[in-house]
Amino acid sequence: MREDTADPPARPRLRPTARMRLPREFSRCLDSGQRMGGAYYRCTVLLDPHAAGPRIGFAISRKVDKRAVVRNRLKRLVREVFRQLRAQLPAGDYVIMGKREAASASPSHLRRDLERLLERARALKPPSAQVTMPPASTPCPGPADLAPGAASSSLPQAGPAPRPGDDRVSE
Repeated sequence: MREDTADPPARPRLRPTARMRLPREFSRCLDSGQRMGGAYYRCTVLLDPHAAGPRIGFAISRKVDKRAVVRNRLKRLVREVFRQLRAQLPAGDYVIMGKREAASASPSHLRRDLERLLERARALKPPSAQVTMPPASTPCPGPADLAPGAASSSLPQAGPAPRPGDDRVSE
């Protein structure tokens, strides 16, 4: 082997902190994220403004293609496109799922489809703080707020409300 031949420059790798690995991370994203689809990939995005940056997870099943070589090629392509666009994406989790059509598509079509999906994901708005109940405009009067000597009959009585036509007395 010739010694003056230089190795090609190594491409920057996608750091382990930029990948989703735990099943609970995938479940949280798939359950609560926003879904979008392209011709060859589906993407679920769960934006998190408090996250360190965008993270990616792959879900390319054997339904896409039985051959691991094909599935790995699809994942390599996704990883490369994500690495190139990562700086432009909002912080959060991105799960990319392959469709069956992706197995027979050309790399240029796959790349274009994925770039479109991530461009759409970039336009998403981060979720607002979820409030389960709006604040009460006026507080309800409590027992301490009642005037002294006021009859407590104005308060609803505990127990089930009587049904209409139920005049019988239980013995």
